[in-house]
Amino acid sequence: MRAVVAWGRPRLTADVDVTVFLEPEEPEGFAIAMKQAGFELRVRDVAGFVRRTRVLPFLHLETNLPLDIVLGGPGLEEEFLHRARRIDVGGTAVRVIAPEDLVASKVLAGRAKDLEDVRTILLAQRKTLDIDGVRSLLGAIETAIDRRDLLPLFEAQLGALKLERR
Repeated sequence: MRAVVAWGRPRLTADVDVTVFLEPEEPEGFAIAMKQAGFELRVRDVAGFVRRTRVLPFLHLETNLPLDIVLGGPGLEEEFLHRARRIDVGGTAVRVIAPEDLVASKVLAGRAKDLEDVRTILLAQRKTLDIDGVRSLLGAIETAIDRRDLLPLFEAQLGALKLERR
């Protein structure tokens, strides 16, 4: 399940994305355990690929569903983990990124599909989303990575929906 589905609207998705924090961080051992659970890696050089991308791309053999495991690390991802919310998915409690953090990460990614997701979440969560919290987070990210385009991009999404800019 994708977080956009939880906070936005249902839509078809081609894969599942999950962030995990490995303690200790041993992606090779994790890959072996996933293979025993019916998942196959979609890359050969695990160590090299993880070093470049921080992602372990798997395929669930029984369903042919791609699963991307993002290896979380200190900093922003750790903050997102602490703010994650538990939601019920078919009777199972699943931790999902908070909608404010998801909006910020989608603005940071900045692709057309990500910005469409931002607008979907803004509409679906318009009564409860902490807009000022999103602005604060985006401002902090801008400062940390020396960019100045994230807040204007977010405001443009609000403007496109004609939502009140609280």
